[in-house]
Amino acid sequence: MAVSDPFHLAIQVRDIAEARRFYGEFLGCPEGRSSDSWVDFDLYGHQFVCHLNPALADPASAVAQHRNPVDGHGVPVPHFGVVLEMDAWQALADRLIAEGVTFEIEPHIRFKGEPGEQATMFFLDPTGNALEFKAFKDRESQLFRK
Repeated sequence: MAVSDPFHLAIQVRDIAEARRFYGEFLGCPEGRSSDSWVDFDLYGHQFVCHLNPALADPASAVAQHRNPVDGHGVPVPHFGVVLEMDAWQALADRLIAEGVTFEIEPHIRFKGEPGEQATMFFLDPTGNALEFKAFKDRESQLFRK
């Protein structure tokens, strides 16, 4: 997927091979450049990099998160993800459910009947980084609607 101005995001992971399995094989992100301590992925047209932090291999050194109340759910912060078209979001949600993914927040519609109504879901990568995938009925008009 080509985007006009791709963002660059770098996160820390506990294991590069595990990150390759999760982001590359499981989520289907094509792999770009890499070394022993980092790997680039194409995350829906954006440059997404996993950097090795060996300290995270210790279960006591999990990625720190805060929960912020949003529409009745405790949203994990920080988090990142992609705003998909509704059909693509539903297909991803169906696949993740079929694969038995444990969700931090189950796929659902939030802000129902309000400006900004959206489909959303949250889950963690193996290191504990939180991902959110969301969609709007009309992404162009609703993404930043107040």
